[in-house]
Amino acid sequence: MLPNVLQPNATDHVPVLAEEVREALAVRPGETVVDATFGSGGHAGLLGADLQGRGRLIAIDQDPAVKPYYERFRSHAGGIQTRLLRGNFSTVLQQLASNGVEADAILLDIGVSSMQLDRPERGFSYAADAPLDMRMDPSAEVSARELVNELDEGELQTIFRRYGEERYAKQIARAIVRRRRERPFERTGDLVDTIRAAIPAPARFGEGHPAKRVFQALRIAVNDELRSLEEALPAALEMLRPGGRLCVISFHSLEDRIVKTFLREGERGCICPPDFPVCVCGHEPVLRALQRRPVRPSADEVAANPRASSARLRAAVRA
Repeated sequence: MLPNVLQPNATDHVPVLAEEVREALAVRPGETVVDATFGSGGHAGLLGADLQGRGRLIAIDQDPAVKPYYERFRSHAGGIQTRLLRGNFSTVLQQLASNGVEADAILLDIGVSSMQLDRPERGFSYAADAPLDMRMDPSAEVSARELVNELDEGELQTIFRRYGEERYAKQIARAIVRRRRERPFERTGDLVDTIRAAIPAPARFGEGHPAKRVFQALRIAVNDELRSLEEALPAALEMLRPGGRLCVISFHSLEDRIVKTFLREGERGCICPPDFPVCVCGHEPVLRALQRRPVRPSADEVAANPRASSARLRAAVRA
């Protein structure tokens, strides 16, 4: 039984695919674990318990709001050595790798947490009227407000279509530009109203909230999430000891595609041209994927935590 204090409280972010993460990372006492997206510490609490009082857990997060969660985790972590590193996970992982830090298990839980979604003042949610922000690191220079008010129509359309797969990207971008000529966007409610008015009436009452895809796209763009993931994966691989495990949870098809491609490239052996009669490259696989298809949450988990519905877990072992 896990120590109660290391389990997430009912009011905290519920860790997605918790048992699947524990199984994939298979943390053992004495190992070094990196939770590169600490959040409110849900996964870290579970992985820390598996260390059984011996080992080290490095927590990474760019959001200063994680500090009280980390302090709670640290105060009840037993004999585990813990450390919190503030910053974007891609930057911090690259710094750790360049300094020769090694790990046995690394977790990346990509996306926004309930800790951020449930605080209206952060501006992530379309369900509450709040300042238009969406920065995971509040000290970052560019917020959603700047993007919505300063990008031209074509740039907005590209963001909505690429990161949100929004079918009405053109209409919404045009409506935003028209509306901001009157006054700039300041609040999420203004943006939601503009989106709702820009799309055909039947789409306003379709599956999901009409602003969901635009808000997702803006969040990804504000926080440069795809580039961060692309840069974090090689750094995580460099840190892993032979036999070390990497686990990535994504919530968007673009993120999952990046992870899938990275793991496939890591599994490749010979990279000689196909017309070479024998291998001369000597290239060896550096990863072994633990499953061919992503692991999805069970129906029971989705019923208990609807935000888990789009989660996809991929995991691999360092050769």
